[in-house]
Amino acid sequence: MADNNVKKWYVVRAVSGQENKVKAYIEQEINRVGMADYISQVLVPTEKVVQVRDGKKISKERVYFPGYVMIEANLTGEIPHIIKSITGVIGFLGETKGGDAVPLRQAEVNRMLGKVDELSIKTENVNIPYSVGETVKVIDGPFNGFNGSIEKVNEEKRKLEVMVKIFGRKTPLELSFMQVEKV
Repeated sequence: MADNNVKKWYVVRAVSGQENKVKAYIEQEINRVGMADYISQVLVPTEKVVQVRDGKKISKERVYFPGYVMIEANLTGEIPHIIKSITGVIGFLGETKGGDAVPLRQAEVNRMLGKVDELSIKTENVNIPYSVGETVKVIDGPFNGFNGSIEKVNEEKRKLEVMVKIFGRKTPLELSFMQVEKV
């Protein structure tokens, strides 16, 4: 049986400063119209900011991407229309006029949710699979498909400095271990 309720991540553009309100409105509205099955998460990515005021540490949540609310949803039927008509919502990110909202790629979702770095830190730190001078192929990011040679290995951050020839010029790129593979 095919599951037609496939959810993807989308970015809803909201009035800056009203991200949490918009999140609450979306959740209320979706529940009210009985469409909760189609939206699994509404997320306002935040970061903790610690400020020192009068010698006291104050920890505040700050919205990481002002003006953006992420939703994991199956945008079928009326759902995009319902979301767009919510107070404070400007529209979807990446949609063309009158077109459909464009879902985020998994790599972008991982980056926004901060999973990529956590995963690359958790993988066993003992094993450094790359060494200086080795040739690798870039498998992720704007330089996907380019080959380059490793100049530096940063074990702690699990990053590599790879010298890639782009338009005949050698260009150093900083890439994580996950973004390259051995040739």
